[in-house]
Amino acid sequence: MGRAFEFRKARKLKRWSTISKTFTRLSKEIIISVKENGSDPSNNSKLRALIQNAKAANMPKDNIERAIRKANDNNTENYKEILFEGYGPHGAAILIETATNNNNRTVANIRSYLNKSNGSLGTAGSVEFMFDHICNFRFKSEKIILNEIELEFIDYGVEEIEVENDEILAYASFNNFGSIQKALESKKIEIISSSFERIPKNMLYLNSEKLSEVIKLIEKIEADEDVQNVYSNVDLKKN
Repeated sequence: MGRAFEFRKARKLKRWSTISKTFTRLSKEIIISVKENGSDPSNNSKLRALIQNAKAANMPKDNIERAIRKANDNNTENYKEILFEGYGPHGAAILIETATNNNNRTVANIRSYLNKSNGSLGTAGSVEFMFDHICNFRFKSEKIILNEIELEFIDYGVEEIEVENDEILAYASFNNFGSIQKALESKKIEIISSSFERIPKNMLYLNSEKLSEVIKLIEKIEADEDVQNVYSNVDLKKN
């Protein structure tokens, strides 16, 4: 899973570059989590993870608390998480994670973006199988012996561990998120942040002209207010 670390590095700066978009995305995720499992972080593991992520993104405490209060307001609309699958120009496979309160609007917008770029909206399962769905955890490396924790966390499903500055990143399959979170918390290891990624199993390499067309489409999709994350099998690094 070494490709997961490199893929994440290539996308990280771009994804988190727009602070307002990041805060909006986190707020939606907090609202969805609270509505599903309650506003007490001690009884809502997903909410605990989202609060950690919000702090790691320097999201103000007031914004976090406002999102929780909003979720408890009966007048707040429900958001539904929907995964869209499709193709962009030059055979680029694209996965689009959304959180929407108006599915008809979101479907129409996503279809329009793809069609105008000589792409098409696919059916469920048409693209998702091309990606591995993984999770990752970031925590402080101090007082942790890497070899020991790597061997120990294999039992919880961790497939790869990387060291980045004074932090450790652990990667695993999406399905092992809960067991790893529980293990870290039980060992009093402070989790800085955690997230999910969709890593392409095989990369598509395009020349600079074709690549620019794909990047333009991805940026257009990412700007949509209903879109949370966009993944592609295209190598987005310009030569």
